[in-house]
Amino acid sequence: MNTIHVDVVSAEESIFSGEARFVALPGEAGELGIYPRHTPLITRIKPGSVRIEMTDGSEEFVFVAGGILEVQPNCVTVLSDTAIRGKDLDDEKAQKAKQAAEEALKNAKSELDLAKAQSELAIMAAQIAALRKFRQKR
Repeated sequence: MNTIHVDVVSAEESIFSGEARFVALPGEAGELGIYPRHTPLITRIKPGSVRIEMTDGSEEFVFVAGGILEVQPNCVTVLSDTAIRGKDLDDEKAQKAKQAAEEALKNAKSELDLAKAQSELAIMAAQIAALRKFRQKR
């Protein structure tokens, strides 16, 4: 069976490292699917779910708040400032952070404040969507 090594790394720790049959994640221009022996690629990724199909057929989910993807024929590396295992996502905490981002958006006093609030809101919306997707698969 053909496999590809997958590493998902946050600024704080290695979130996932192992062999997989397939990886799907939110690329900058749309959803990307990576199989073993994929053409080399480096691209930015958007906030969302990284879905890793394990060699035994099970799936692992990781939320990333954007980042960089590097693909080599036998290795996929996802680098993100923030990455959270699907099982560790907290709906209540994500909803509160989304509400805080919405409040910051309303109270933005400068273009920089507005941009930060919009970015945080997009990340939290993606995290909530990732949490829902993770729960549906369980």
